[in-house]
Amino acid sequence: MIKTAMPGFSPCNNATLRRAARKLGRFYDDVISPSGLKGTQYGLLYQIYVSNEPAMGTIAEAMVMDLSALGHTLKPLIRDGYVEAFADKDDRRVKRVRLTRQGLAKLDEATKLWSIAQQRFEAMVGKQRAADLRAMLDEVAALGL
Repeated sequence: MIKTAMPGFSPCNNATLRRAARKLGRFYDDVISPSGLKGTQYGLLYQIYVSNEPAMGTIAEAMVMDLSALGHTLKPLIRDGYVEAFADKDDRRVKRVRLTRQGLAKLDEATKLWSIAQQRFEAMVGKQRAADLRAMLDEVAALGL
């Protein structure tokens, strides 16, 4: 068994990354919460917005999610009228998604709150370190693991 200097900390990259992701996720969730969205929902609305009516498979791939997890996250956004799903005009088997007017308004509202969270995080760790962290995590996400 590996002993560490402090209880609860691990030399495991996975455990450390998950611990940090939970902490940062809670932080963003708390700041974004007045919008009624969670950070994952905000991220999904944003991804749909920048992707221009993407196929669900494309969104799942971009967000490194399986389709069932994407469907689970999309369900309340569709129910609340922020997102609509529709069949692709060329291949009815492909489901696409887009933001509704309400979804665009909700994204705008949540983006203002997200900006506050982003600024607070960057004030804590520094803008350059935050940019370096994002770049490194993007590299990890792109690895062929």
